[in-house]
Amino acid sequence: MSEAAVVMPAIVDEPDWQRLHPATLALALVKLGPRSLQFLPAIAALGFTGNWIWIVPAIGAFLAISLLAAWFQWLRFRFAVGDDEVVIESGVLSRQHRTIPFDRIQDVSIEQGLVSRALGIAKVGFETGAGGKENDASLDAIALGAAQALRTTIRAHRSGEVAAPVTADSAEAAPVAEDRLLFAMGPRQLLVAGLFNFSLAALAVVGAGMQFFDGLLPFDFNVFNPMDWIDIAEDYGLDQWLLAHRWIAGVGAALSLLLIGFASGIATMVFANWDFRLTREPRALRRTRGLTTRTDVAVPVRRVQAAILVTGWLRQRFGWHELRLQSLASDGEKERDHQVVPFAKLDAIDPVLAEVAILRPDAAQPWQHSHRIVALGGLIGAVCAATGGLVAVSLGQPLGWFGPVAGLLIGAGSLFGARFHRWADLGEQVAIRRGAWKPKLTLLPHASVQSVDLKSDFILRPLGLATLVFGVPGGSSLATHEIPAIPLATAHDLRTRILAARARS
Repeated sequence: MSEAAVVMPAIVDEPDWQRLHPATLALALVKLGPRSLQFLPAIAALGFTGNWIWIVPAIGAFLAISLLAAWFQWLRFRFAVGDDEVVIESGVLSRQHRTIPFDRIQDVSIEQGLVSRALGIAKVGFETGAGGKENDASLDAIALGAAQALRTTIRAHRSGEVAAPVTADSAEAAPVAEDRLLFAMGPRQLLVAGLFNFSLAALAVVGAGMQFFDGLLPFDFNVFNPMDWIDIAEDYGLDQWLLAHRWIAGVGAALSLLLIGFASGIATMVFANWDFRLTREPRALRRTRGLTTRTDVAVPVRRVQAAILVTGWLRQRFGWHELRLQSLASDGEKERDHQVVPFAKLDAIDPVLAEVAILRPDAAQPWQHSHRIVALGGLIGAVCAATGGLVAVSLGQPLGWFGPVAGLLIGAGSLFGARFHRWADLGEQVAIRRGAWKPKLTLLPHASVQSVDLKSDFILRPLGLATLVFGVPGGSSLATHEIPAIPLATAHDLRTRILAARARS
């Protein structure tokens, strides 16, 4: 009788499990601030019922339970970085085991808030491209060096290279030799960009703050009130000269508006784009920026669907533009487009466009115009405004004359804006221009178009016109991609050629 064969079970190596950085508990303390607002009704209820003695113990219990829950979550969260995958286990009561192969990871983003930068940690996000935020994953707090090493490891794997293993104590990864700087912004350019980023959005904040602190300030002065400026003129004896009296009031209020507008624009630009750097990696464009919150995001080149050049009426006179890339991956939770060049001249933008195989039309490019019927919506609005104003005047309301004036301005603006609906077929891509106050130029490769809808209605059909609407993956937060009111035969021909190019790709 032969000896029975003994089958030994295969030995599976236990992953090298790692935990998040202990500073995660410090971040939990910071997050308690917003969460404590939910606890305010309970505190108020204790005060209203006269149980003041229980407020301090209640706050202490809330803090203790919150910290204990954060500690349990940190203790039950672990991850492991293998040769070709990231494994994450999480959950206190119900456990979740997730394996993410490197080949499925489209992007590794690194983000640092103000507290995270002080602690030397970062949040790492994995975008799988499977659709929906539930299909992505993140490591809330690991050492910055480990985050950079992890990103380098995944990128090296996708490039077919060999990278060093990633541990929690990994030093800052050295940049790959192929990386090169495409665009950067220094303090001087940020200052100029902030001046062109003039915004009056801060006026509401300043006005509310002045109302809130009105009883605390040792003086009573509102920069937006011309009467306060008149009082200053009277204090200095300028009320004896009526002309100077009025000029002081008007100029003072106007300077206040300008100062707040420019200051808010500069602050917004500096906080958002401090130390802005755009580098070219083997597979992606990597953008790092931010003063208080430092973000590190990659835009895979093959996932770029369109390029959008945005400028303003005044910025265009000085040659400044902004470049956004429409991609299959959105730019976090705030933007659907990737802002890869916030503020630059066209000669600095062209090299970035070349990296994603999109070319900007030259100055000699002939443009075709949409029919002036695109102004019809604005003209209808102008007629409605004028009619409403005249009705108000007939009822004895002198302010109704603002209606015809507004209607005249709306109508003129609509006719003027219709001149800026232009398009051009560049062979392998379509260029679409629109906008007078804030011009936009969309560069749309034929191969990126998934569908082309040809639309006509009871207004366009008698004129032999149609509107082409392009379906492009990813979507854009700026506008839909369409060419309105063009000849029907031209629309059919362009639609056929774009779909043929899509079929070939």
